[in-house]
Amino acid sequence: MPPLIPHGKELMAGFERRRIATSGAEIEVAIAGSGPPLLLIHGNPLTLVSWHKVAPSLAQSFTVVATDLRGYGDSSKPAGGGDHSDYSFRVMALDNVEVMAQLGYPRFSIAGHDRGARVAFRMCLDHPDNIERMASLDIVPTLHVLTNMSVAWGINSYHWFFLAQKAPYPERLISNDLDYYIATKLDKPGVGLDIFTPEALAEYKRCTTPAQIHAVCEDYRATLGVDLEMDKADFGRRQIGCPVLHLWGAKSHVGKYYDPAAAWAPWCRDVRGWALPTGHYPAEHRPDLVYAAFWQFFGGQEPMRYGGPL
Repeated sequence: MPPLIPHGKELMAGFERRRIATSGAEIEVAIAGSGPPLLLIHGNPLTLVSWHKVAPSLAQSFTVVATDLRGYGDSSKPAGGGDHSDYSFRVMALDNVEVMAQLGYPRFSIAGHDRGARVAFRMCLDHPDNIERMASLDIVPTLHVLTNMSVAWGINSYHWFFLAQKAPYPERLISNDLDYYIATKLDKPGVGLDIFTPEALAEYKRCTTPAQIHAVCEDYRATLGVDLEMDKADFGRRQIGCPVLHLWGAKSHVGKYYDPAAAWAPWCRDVRGWALPTGHYPAEHRPDLVYAAFWQFFGGQEPMRYGGPL
């Protein structure tokens, strides 16, 4: 395995930036490396630079493509509204399939964190012929989350329901102090902000605009509506057929309140996974562990299970 490249002040060092038009949005893309194609998709409230500690290292062995989801970062931000399906995981999955096709990669592997992992989940169900392997960071499937909620999880993950309230209620409250919102959102109990570089924090603050906040709210409105209905319809009827790796933070809401292995089992034919000694942002908290697991898994090896103290 090539060594982990130390991260510096330049975010996504060595990556070429492009803007690619899909059938419904314009997607910001960063691409570097050579070898088998590997798509990386970020979560909320982040952007593609959330991979900056692992992507340059992965690009030593793979053609790495990182995207900003529609509504996030420097991608376009459709208005949404209606049934909010413009921000469904199905539509965001299609964006990324179209991006990869335009880059010349009709079949590829994918890793997603948080919302990006939910997009990857839907992509594997809707576009199975396009996906070689899938890895997710720190989620359990949406249907399992919304049908197995505890009071403790609800307090920790209140934003699922706050952001989904009717517009413009959450947008106006959050936009009153955007810097306070993003700093508070990223500051997870027991972990803190020190896992983020100053440059990454500055980028997340730059991208936390009223337009992005509206898009994020539309994302969560879709989750509690059209996305949930899709998952209900698919549960017990469709499974992810490709090999799947699930990693989660022992200190995150996933590690504290769920049994991720049991939650994923009904959805996957070929799955493995384990906890990492992190919070909700493993790629920024312990990039060494994420890089090693990804390099092995996407290279076709069985990844080494983390064996240190959690």
